[in-house]
Amino acid sequence: MDIKPSENTKLYALGGFFKEFTKLYNDKQMPNKILLSGKRGLGKSTLAYHLINYALSLNEDYKYDISKLYINKNNRSFKLIQNSSHPNFYLIDLFDEKKSIDIDQVRTMITYTNKSCFNDSPRFILIDNIEYLNKNSNNALLKIIEEHNDGIFFILINNNEKNILPTLNSRCIIFKINLTFDETIKTTNLLLYKDIFEIINHELINYYTTPR
Repeated sequence: MDIKPSENTKLYALGGFFKEFTKLYNDKQMPNKILLSGKRGLGKSTLAYHLINYALSLNEDYKYDISKLYINKNNRSFKLIQNSSHPNFYLIDLFDEKKSIDIDQVRTMITYTNKSCFNDSPRFILIDNIEYLNKNSNNALLKIIEEHNDGIFFILINNNEKNILPTLNSRCIIFKINLTFDETIKTTNLLLYKDIFEIINHELINYYTTPR
């Protein structure tokens, strides 16, 4: 199963993190610079998209269903993000053909943040795979997130594949995302609609999930 995080309408396993973020958001206490850190494949990007949809769809029809941790596909913000046309959402990610996130991507984002917002909704900047920022793009990003940006939230995602610069780390509130073994198995079964132990030997799974 290969579903893009932006297309995943159901949030699995990370509901506790999601509810923590939404409470902070509703109480107007959510940090405007968040770093989600953890192993690749845990659902960090999906979590970010669900949080963003929750905030942007509060006053829309088919708003986010917080009881089911579900995005309705008829939701206006969901459709606009799929079409890369939401005025309050901006994405930076590693291009398939590139080895790093270059400075031009960050500069274009900075131009976006300098534009006036035509409504009172918050704006979200999602930067995925930040471990692939090169030195120049990292420095450019540092400059913009150090500024006071009312109504703009930066959500950064690090997959622990490379060390990120301490200067970037120190400017964000870090949330370490992780799952227990049982949570991983339960989520896998939900995604596959099948018991994974019917597909892969139990001892083999234990071998790769046990610290060595």
